[in-house]
Order: sequence, then C-alpha cells, then structure tokens
Amino acid sequence: MSTPNFEIPTEFRDFADKSVDQARNAFGTLLNGAVKTSEQFRTSATTAQSTLHAAVLKGLDHAKTNADATFDYAQRVVRAKDVREAFEIQSEFVKSQFAALQSQFKEYGALAQSAAR
Repeated sequence: MSTPNFEIPTEFRDFADKSVDQARNAFGTLLNGAVKTSEQFRTSATTAQSTLHAAVLKGLDHAKTNADATFDYAQRVVRAKDVREAFEIQSEFVKSQFAALQSQFKEYGALAQSAAR
C-alpha cells in the first residue's frame, strides 16, 4: 500500500515563506525599538542621577559657604567696638547673604533646566 503523495501548492509555500519573513522583520523591529527604549531609559536615569548628585554637592557647598559667612559675621559682631559698628556689620552681612542666596538659587535653576533637557 502506498502513501498518497500530498503536495503543498507553490503559492501556499511562497505565501507562508513571505509571512515568516515578515514576522521575523516585525519582531526584529520590535526588539530594536525595545533596545532603543531601554537605552533611553538608562540615559535618562543616568542624567537624573548625575543631576541629583550635582545638586547634593552644590547644596553641601552652599551650606559650607553660608555657614562660613555666618561664623565670620558672628565673630565680627562680637568684636565690634560699639552698637553702631555692630549694626553696620549686620547690614553688610544681610546684603551679602541676600546676594549669595540669589546666586545660589540661580545655580539651582540652571541645574533644574539642565535636568529637564
């Protein structure tokens, strides 16, 4: 007894072959997109982490600068010869600290803009 020879039509094989190629290409495109997205997330996370680190370091630097200025001010006030000199020292300190704080806020603003990019 012989087994019947069933032949798959050429058109069907061509169609199936093209379908497999299309599926392979679609999957490759999907995989490439996933890899690119993953890289973008990594880059974004690295940028955010760098910016946060820079902000922390900047904050510590500002804290040291402000503390040094405050200790210098306190030392100058206790060494003042009279009340008038103490008020002058205080006025000077307030002006210089206001300018320093404005500058520090600008630096934080620049960091925030950098992170937003």
